[in-house]
Amino acid sequence: MLSAATEPQPAEVGYAKRMVERYGHGWAERAEDAIAEEVPVAMVYNGVSFAVMMMTPLDLEDFALGFSMSEGLVRHAAQLGSIGVHLRMEGIELVMEVAELTFGQHPGAHQQRLLPGRSGCGLCGARTLEDAVRHPGPVGQGPQIDSDTLQKALSALRAAQPINLATGSVHAAAWVDTRGRIMLVREDVGRHNALDKLIGAMLRSGIDPEAGFLLVTSRASYEMVIKATTIGITIMAAISAPTALGIHLARDTGLTLIGFARADSHVVYTHPQRLRHAVGAST
Repeated sequence: MLSAATEPQPAEVGYAKRMVERYGHGWAERAEDAIAEEVPVAMVYNGVSFAVMMMTPLDLEDFALGFSMSEGLVRHAAQLGSIGVHLRMEGIELVMEVAELTFGQHPGAHQQRLLPGRSGCGLCGARTLEDAVRHPGPVGQGPQIDSDTLQKALSALRAAQPINLATGSVHAAAWVDTRGRIMLVREDVGRHNALDKLIGAMLRSGIDPEAGFLLVTSRASYEMVIKATTIGITIMAAISAPTALGIHLARDTGLTLIGFARADSHVVYTHPQRLRHAVGAST
């Protein structure tokens, strides 16, 4: 069972207020603006510093679990025994106690401090090509959904992003059920961080990754695809475009990959059989 530290936690806001000067055609004003927070978060496993990520300091327990699972550091959520959130002068430490910790596939890798990660970084810290390019096993059958279900979720997504509504500068990852209802949303300045937070929240809530689909506000890069398929998600829809390597991995793992998801259109890149009325895409 996961447990978290009880010491003071980061403020549950995700943004700070700053005075700014706004200018327009023939006018100017001084006003308060909401600015997304971005702080360094150190990942410490069993006393060993693993990586430092720049991220929005919210939903950190979800992030700790999601990151650990999607990066292959643990194989099961039950291996993560405790999560301590410690405020430091320089940032935040996530201190985790883990059973059977696996730092990559190379002996001695756990003895090295990996590279810091930027908020937009998905492979920061990888030292070899083998670490960077992982190949999860195939995903399950998963559900079938209608195009209208995707459109319903897209219509509801903006209102489900309070930090982005305030700042206009963060990504979101949402879990949607087969009726198009948004069940969980996590936000962060980094798209990978938002997805890791969502994965952690799904695992902590016992959500079946084959009982719905993933909706993200970013592009569908390789790193996003690998995180999704690592936990068995079968459908991923992105508001922006995929990358060629992301498409390749989605095809190999059986993921239905949708890009350019809009109010009236979308593109299906792989395995269109899960999206009814999506015709003409190649498998």
